[in-house]
Amino acid sequence: MAEFQSYCEFVNSERAHPLHKQYHDTEYGFPSRDDQVLFERLILEINQAGLSWETILKKREGFQMAYSGFDIVKVAGYGDEDITRLLGDPGIIRNRLKVLAAIHNANVILSLIKEHGSFANWLDHHHPMEKPEWVKLFKKTFKFTGGEIVGEFLMSLGYLPGAHDENCAVGKSIPSL
Repeated sequence: MAEFQSYCEFVNSERAHPLHKQYHDTEYGFPSRDDQVLFERLILEINQAGLSWETILKKREGFQMAYSGFDIVKVAGYGDEDITRLLGDPGIIRNRLKVLAAIHNANVILSLIKEHGSFANWLDHHHPMEKPEWVKLFKKTFKFTGGEIVGEFLMSLGYLPGAHDENCAVGKSIPSL
């Protein structure tokens, strides 16, 4: 994607897999109040670290099946057998640190839900903030959440600007937070 200036430009090129266009046009930058969607996005962004977004989009269905449909309560309760199952699942990224982060972060999100009513409410409680402040907060709160992961997670949900080009028709149609 190096020769493209933005994701918007890339998804409209012949080189982009159709999954990119679908994601760009229906999810990327769109706010969500659904904690399960937020958890899914966090897991996907964490797993994208070091890999292409296309790889993650192609494995998305595998992630949904492997992580119990991104059910936060179920993932929070995963034990050793589940970890072994996930590490042997070719439908996902089989990285121990990423798997353990998903389980840990599910437990953190349950705590945030208990305290704030929802993961979305916790995000809203801190919004607006600049990216460096968000990164600091996420590193303090979650596992496997470096600057790029946090930035993409928040941009993908409208908490940070930049998901779409200024003249992108899709971007113009998205309500701001």
